[in-house]
Amino acid sequence: MDSEFKSLMRKQFKNSKDFNRFKQLISETKAYEVPKSLTGELRPYQKIGYSWLVQNIRYNFGCILADDMGLGKTIQVLTAILHFKEINPLDNEPSLIIVPPTLISNWENEINKFTPELTYYIYHGANRTFPFEDYDIILTSYGVIRLDLDMFLDRTWFICVIDEAQNIKNPNTQQTKAIKNVPALNKIALTGTPIENRLTDYWSIFDFVNKGYLSTLDNFKSNYVMRIERLEETKTLEKFKTITKPFVLRRLKTDDNIKDELPDKIVNDIYCNLTKKQILLYNAIMDGIFEDLEGKTGIERRGIILNIITGLKQACNHPAQYLRSDNPKISESGKMELLITILENILDMDEKVIIFTQYAQMGGIIQKLVSKKLKTEVLFLHGSLTQQKRDEVINKFQEDRDCKILVATLKTGGVGLNLTAAQNVIHYDLWWNPAIENQATDRVHRIGQKSDVMVYRFITKGTIEEIIDEMSKNKLNLAEKAIHNDETFITEMSNEELKEKLSLRL
Repeated sequence: MDSEFKSLMRKQFKNSKDFNRFKQLISETKAYEVPKSLTGELRPYQKIGYSWLVQNIRYNFGCILADDMGLGKTIQVLTAILHFKEINPLDNEPSLIIVPPTLISNWENEINKFTPELTYYIYHGANRTFPFEDYDIILTSYGVIRLDLDMFLDRTWFICVIDEAQNIKNPNTQQTKAIKNVPALNKIALTGTPIENRLTDYWSIFDFVNKGYLSTLDNFKSNYVMRIERLEETKTLEKFKTITKPFVLRRLKTDDNIKDELPDKIVNDIYCNLTKKQILLYNAIMDGIFEDLEGKTGIERRGIILNIITGLKQACNHPAQYLRSDNPKISESGKMELLITILENILDMDEKVIIFTQYAQMGGIIQKLVSKKLKTEVLFLHGSLTQQKRDEVINKFQEDRDCKILVATLKTGGVGLNLTAAQNVIHYDLWWNPAIENQATDRVHRIGQKSDVMVYRFITKGTIEEIIDEMSKNKLNLAEKAIHNDETFITEMSNEELKEKLSLRL
């Protein structure tokens, strides 16, 4: 630590004890062994991030992990929690992980997949009850913390993690104040957005992880915001970067050392929850299935089952698709809420995205809701377009820097196109045949693509979509199986098997 840096950092700490901890933190750069019970493999940059988290936790400093979306912030945090469980299995208090409601299922899936040794409890939903048993992780949402803050004040949590940390960017909201009141030995904020460009947002997040380090908001505005954003003082900007760098780790997909570690196509399974309206609709469709099948055989029975499957898939997409509603709302669909969250991150990174759906009607709903919510133009490529209009849509998406979002039906967008302007692909609903899905992805991931492609597959938890995903991953082409009248094909199942397979598993 050179004398100038040492002098600058000393001013940030209110007492010598904190400064001495900081000197120990930066003088000891250690790569920690990955926990033995981790059921996955960390990429080299993820091992660095995991070790960095462990190091900060050991010295009781909060930190911000600001890796690009898709680089695996979740697994790095879970691995760090697992590390401390393995070295002190009886000593640690539970960790609290606070996320937007749309990401609860995703965190649950990552825990089960990579760190099954960690016990967890989801405290969320209208009928939630706080657990009396001990768990390694309590998983909850921002809104629940605001409503039930008293439940979280009775103990000091080992680690408090907030995902999508931009949810506390406004320091004056009740939600932000509640989150910052939660007592924790260590605090970690996760964000995939470039927070460096919004200094007051940055202050609020930093105030959560290391309270007081950047002084009060008023002092921060006069010392940094005014000087950097209005007066454009380069020296002040460099000072700001210097004092925040030890507690912020940001890696981009475009970094040379990251690019070399990534496959050129990264596939992420994203798990969604059903809303109350979707649950009611899904169950109503299921309730009617056996009345319709009564006495039906052969082709007629198979046709009814395929129609019901289509209805269930539409209910998972958005109730308005199944009900043919002209007034859809984002809040009615777990998938749509999650889509908005991911699109906000993609737009913040100034990247482009293609959203594939099987259904033209669903594509129209996506276009309508996304354009209104995000206040941006959303292009739509579908089978009813003339060739001239189709070419105009494709050219605009490829050439216009301001046009970031394209919705395409799977069949229209999946053949004969070059859509290399996009760095992201979202499959809003899954197709039975994985080859069709891959063909659509390869409109983006093909010759001429200069960027790594992030692929997000939406899967609604506990529904028929998990069956589709399972079959897809087992490389079962259901269309071929239907032609060959295989008894395991879903239309050939007995009524009892259908009920078991298609019923909600919540």
